[in-house]
Amino acid sequence: MKILLVEDEKITRITIEDALKSEQYEVKSCGTGQEALSLLDNTYDLVLTDIRMPGISGTDLLHEVKSKYPEIEVILMTAYSTVENAVDALKAGAYDYMTKPFSNTELLVIVKRLETFKRIASENVQLRREVSGNIGGKLVGSSVGMIGLKDKIKAIAPGDFTVLIKGESGTGKELVAEAIHKASPRKDEPFVRVSCAALSESVLESELYGHEEGSFTGAIRRHIGRFERSSGGTIFLDDIDDFPLPLQVKLLRTLQEKEIERVGGTATVKVDLRVVAATKVDLRQLVEKGSFREDLFYRLNIVPLTIPPLRERDNDIDILVEHFIVKHSSGAEMTVASEVFDALNKWHWPGNVRELENCVVRMVALATGTSITVDDIPEEYIAGANSWSSPVGEIDQRADAVDFNNIVDEFQIKLLKWAQNQSGDNISKAARLLGLSRSTFRSKLIKFGLDAGEKSLK
Repeated sequence: MKILLVEDEKITRITIEDALKSEQYEVKSCGTGQEALSLLDNTYDLVLTDIRMPGISGTDLLHEVKSKYPEIEVILMTAYSTVENAVDALKAGAYDYMTKPFSNTELLVIVKRLETFKRIASENVQLRREVSGNIGGKLVGSSVGMIGLKDKIKAIAPGDFTVLIKGESGTGKELVAEAIHKASPRKDEPFVRVSCAALSESVLESELYGHEEGSFTGAIRRHIGRFERSSGGTIFLDDIDDFPLPLQVKLLRTLQEKEIERVGGTATVKVDLRVVAATKVDLRQLVEKGSFREDLFYRLNIVPLTIPPLRERDNDIDILVEHFIVKHSSGAEMTVASEVFDALNKWHWPGNVRELENCVVRMVALATGTSITVDDIPEEYIAGANSWSSPVGEIDQRADAVDFNNIVDEFQIKLLKWAQNQSGDNISKAARLLGLSRSTFRSKLIKFGLDAGEKSLK
């Protein structure tokens, strides 16, 4: 970061300059506002200036900087501080206002905070550029995992290969599917979504394949299914792991032959579509259990894509927080205290990006002004971040083999007990802590013989 230091007192100027340079900042210093104006250009990131100086004052310099180079931040320093002066300076566009005497540590904390702010602002500019493009427009993040994912989307989008997206709940599987569609030659044709988990077997069959008039009670007219509606475009089969076993052979035929028959009909209808499916579990395990057809798995798994969970996406939390604040603040410009980022980065985000977005929405709603502080973070995230530790013990490296299912079950039990303890046995809150639905959490309690009685149903 390049800094222009303006201070008429020589000893103070040298002291501050040395402190900044010790942190590897590039510093140019001068003793008057007039000299500062002659040095000023758009290569500087920060002007650090005294207020009371002969000739051009620091306040005048602030106005000049913001007039010519609004992207340059200004920090004012003075030994004659009042609340009114500080408020006026901030209203005029100053980043901060420091009262002399101050320590080098105090100064460096503010400068480092500004450096973080400018980094995030720069990353947001890049994100907006991505949004305007075809590849991953809604996929926010600059971590290694996300960059790799976007590169894969760019590579596979032009083809018609079937894609299987793998990722935990809340990681953004639908956004990835949409990004594939929008970057493909099919982008101007329909993108049709189907939640395989939300529909019963009979309803799902009718929704996908359509039905003829009179094919069952209530079928008063022909219904065109989603396979036909997505012809020419892309169909997204979310939660394919919940696809009913009796219908899987029919889906396999659709993928192989690119044709369908409506329920109650005999005519074969050709469909031109690309299939993108998503799963929250390992389909290979379902194949081994006999609840998912092996031939269908291989037909779906032609091009696998894995979305990394949020806990493995280094540096993406800060970017996502800024992104969601812009999305949910109704156009108001809001700032975020650095302590907020520190706190949120300590949480493990079992619900992934969806959970983080919900948290940000609550912070925006709770904020009383245009600044989000630690006080606006929902209590469970502060308490959870301070107390969380992994419930998984280390596996004995000397062991010849381990029982995978037993270890997974033990891990789930410890997680469930941890969530119960953290929530005070409030089942709804405990489920939220693990990113699960209330019914799923309760069924797991029953499965492992944990307390699922009235105490847990608060």
